[in-house]
Amino acid sequence: MEKVGKKLAVLVGCNYENTRYRLHGCHNDVLAMRDVLVNRFGFDSQHIELLMDKSGCPVMPTGANIKKALNKMVDEAEQGDVLYFHFSGHGTLTGKKNQEEAIVALDFNYITNVDIRKIVNRVPEGATFTILSDSCHSGGLIDKEREQIGPSRHNNNYISVPNKPESASKSHYYKSKFIPHETILEHLASLTNINTSDIGTHMLQLFGNEASLLFSLPNQVELDLLKPLKQDEGILLSGCQANEECQDVGGVENENQAYGAFSHAILIVLEKNCGPLINKELVLKSRDVLKNVEHVETQHPCLYCSDENAQALFLSQG
Repeated sequence: MEKVGKKLAVLVGCNYENTRYRLHGCHNDVLAMRDVLVNRFGFDSQHIELLMDKSGCPVMPTGANIKKALNKMVDEAEQGDVLYFHFSGHGTLTGKKNQEEAIVALDFNYITNVDIRKIVNRVPEGATFTILSDSCHSGGLIDKEREQIGPSRHNNNYISVPNKPESASKSHYYKSKFIPHETILEHLASLTNINTSDIGTHMLQLFGNEASLLFSLPNQVELDLLKPLKQDEGILLSGCQANEECQDVGGVENENQAYGAFSHAILIVLEKNCGPLINKELVLKSRDVLKNVEHVETQHPCLYCSDENAQALFLSQG
């Protein structure tokens, strides 16, 4: 077994405070995961960068700040290091022809599967980079990564259901972690005052070089250059399939008890299984947790990585 080096993490929890897209459990997700990283997986708290849109947090989870933190982590990585990125917040589909997957930063700047692929391509050989995305449409968030558990590899007879309104029950509050592309387009257009339905135009106008590569490299030939350059070390645990939505649970009566359904399921599996778990086993067990939970039984976590990493220990825990 290869020696494990440094353990580095970037944890992003975005509740979209003071907006109509408000979530409740994302801060709790990453704070709970931080504790698990330190107490179970041996991460040094000084090597964990935490980005939350919460009063007192020094770094807000804007698109530029998230990418800066991820690139800094990769820059510091060496062979044998363990890298981890946890995102809890809204996700969407880009509205582009191929409906690329994206996570939605606090400033609504998309970080797309193309951006994630570019970051993964920079991971040094022999280091591992695990991504856990608790956001809607997060299946396939590492562009062109091999599907290990997903709609074609693990049939769940998924039936698409319309986006449900927030539950009226105070004890069982559920909200989709999804902002429709059209809603974001409308919001960005109100800021740019540009009359176009092309989301890339608005992104480039507002965010310049910090906009997604998907919009600044519109040529498919250029995008194809971002294909895997080697048997890469990118490992994606997604909260749902590309056509599904993740759920934010609780928070009406006590926000301290709110959580993302997928993050919570992962934490439950880790708590019930004290020994090491391989990536594939962890995702399958999280599916078992969610299929018995009302309102989230149609949310199916997925795994995208190489065959070797599907059998590798989650965060290299020996």
